[in-house]
Amino acid sequence: MGDPGTKSELIDLDDLRTSSGLTGRRHLLSLMVENRPGVLARIAGLFSRRGFNIDTLAVGPTEDPNISRVTMTVDGALHPIDQVTKQLHKLVNVIKIRDMEPETAVAREMALFRINAAADTRAEIMEFANIFRAHIVDVSRRSITVEVTGTTEKIDSFERMVRPHGLIEMARTGEVAIARARPES
Repeated sequence: MGDPGTKSELIDLDDLRTSSGLTGRRHLLSLMVENRPGVLARIAGLFSRRGFNIDTLAVGPTEDPNISRVTMTVDGALHPIDQVTKQLHKLVNVIKIRDMEPETAVAREMALFRINAAADTRAEIMEFANIFRAHIVDVSRRSITVEVTGTTEKIDSFERMVRPHGLIEMARTGEVAIARARPES
């Protein structure tokens, strides 16, 4: 079982900047839960009752088909996260909770961008895709669809670069994360 609380530490000013505009520590929570109907609804309801907004949410299977991993990002500005994690531990279907620190986790997100791509701007958009190691997954006469995988910051940067060209549509997965391997002695 993971520790229900978070450790107190000095906060760097860069950590206070979050995508949601709230001021507080951004938490990346990884929950191992039983793969059963209603588990996600109970987890989301607990956050809602405590006044937390879930910024991103990704759910998927693990190496064990009976267990799913729920990865969510929340802003801990309005309420302390430790109270919610204590409540999560009380839910029957929650097996393990981890509040992942950025330096001890590998986190990635995937996004699809459909961008206006007139003949005169198509080459520039394709160059952006190349710079960001993105993949062009669909092309039409008027648009290009690009898949970008990486950190949230990388995807935000790509969005800022292509938005002036005319961002038609965007879909993002939310972060998924896994703990880094510990160095062997």
